[in-house]
Order: sequence, then C-alpha cells, then structure tokens
Amino acid sequence: MPSIFSYQSAEVDWCESNFVRSAVIAEYYNTISNVSFFILSPALLYLNRQYCQKRAVPLYFVSGLLLLVGLFSMYFHMTLSYVGQLLDELSILWTLAVAYSFWYPQCYFPKCIKTRRHFFWLTGTTTVISTLMSFVKPTLNAYALNCIAFHLLYLTWRELKKCNDKRVHRMAAVMVMWWALAITSWISDRWLCWLWQAINFPYFHSFWHVLIAMSLLYCCPLVIYFNVSYEMPSFKPKLEYWPSDSWPVVVPYVALEEPHKQC
Repeated sequence: MPSIFSYQSAEVDWCESNFVRSAVIAEYYNTISNVSFFILSPALLYLNRQYCQKRAVPLYFVSGLLLLVGLFSMYFHMTLSYVGQLLDELSILWTLAVAYSFWYPQCYFPKCIKTRRHFFWLTGTTTVISTLMSFVKPTLNAYALNCIAFHLLYLTWRELKKCNDKRVHRMAAVMVMWWALAITSWISDRWLCWLWQAINFPYFHSFWHVLIAMSLLYCCPLVIYFNVSYEMPSFKPKLEYWPSDSWPVVVPYVALEEPHKQC
C-alpha cells in the first residue's frame, strides 16, 4: 500500500499529463500557475493598506491563508499525493471559514446568533466538522467547495440591491466574469479531459488557478467595501483603481475617507 505522502497517491488526477516537463513535478503547469496566489496576497495587503491600518487582523489572516492555498496547491500538483490533495482542499475550506467569520454581515446571522463571537464559534464548529467529513470521500471535496461560491454570489446580489454606487456594481460584474471563466475552466478540465487531450491542450486547470485569483482580486475589495459600510460607520468606503482610473486595465481597492466629525 503506497504512503499517503507518495507521488500519485491522491484520489484525483487532473487532465495535464504527468512528468512531461519535469522528472520531479507531476503536473508542471498546474504547479507553476499557483504563483498567482503569491502575487494576489501581497497585492491585497498593499492596495488595501488603509483598511489594514484600521482592521489588520481580518485581512492579514485571509492574505496569509491565501498564501497557504497557493503553497499547498503547488505541493499537491507537484506530487499528486493524498496528503497534498487534502492540504490543498482544507486550506481553501479554512480560508473561506476565516473570511466568513470576520466579514459575514451581522444582519444575515441566524436568529439564534446574537454576537460576532457566537458566530465565530458557529463557523469554527462547522469548519471542524467539515474538515473531518472531508476524509470520508475526498473526491467530492472540490465540488462541495465550489458550491460555496453560489452562496457568495447570492450575498453579493443582496448587497448590490442596497448599493447605488455604479463603481461597486461594475466591480461585482467583473468579479463574476472572472469567476465564470474560472469555473468554466475547472469544469472543462474535469469533465472534458478526453477532448483537451485529443487536441493536446490539457491545461485548463492551470487557467483555473490564474482566473480564480483574478476573481479574488475583485472579490476581496468588494467584501471589504461592504464590511466598512457595516462595521466602520465613522468611515465612508470609496472604491479606487490602481494604478489610475484612466488605465485600460486596473485593479480595485478600497480607500477610506476621513472620519466624519461628531457634533
């Protein structure tokens, strides 16, 4: 019986052919495409530094976990080991759990939950149970994690109904576009592998890594924008673009306007 750390001991093998480009990296392009997460994490911290100065813990936690997502995904695709697969999936689960814990609006809390502290306990307990369940049928983990995106899209729709800022609506539309391209790439690699191998282009999972990072580059400022609106009432969030509004390709971030003077 192979060790859970052994190469190709995972229950999942993606479409890219193994050990073609390197003798030590199983899926070469699926591995190196995770560099996008190493760019995403510091970019979020740098661009949203005003928010970080006021509420450092949430963004540092999430950015740090996104680095781990990239690192563990890189390890998984390099080895296709069982441990690598679980680390890859569980790092995503815990990143989502931390993001929900810090940023989920209190107006959507279940009626039995009265405070943010109680919500921490709820998400923590749910995440521990989900972590244990992930060992039961690891091949289903990725599908379950992707389903969470639909809840996030629903929350975004609810918030946009309350928001009149056209920039926010435009940023949400771009985020959804990147996500749609990302999930299409993921599904294509999973279900249409025979087609891509037939035309010698089995690289759609590597596209998924880059495209989902792009989606998160828009998603995180959107979440921060709403978080400031709810939990930092003395500040007004303002959506800005880097390097400037006039550039054809821009990256969004949230700036905080000066605190309102209290009478």
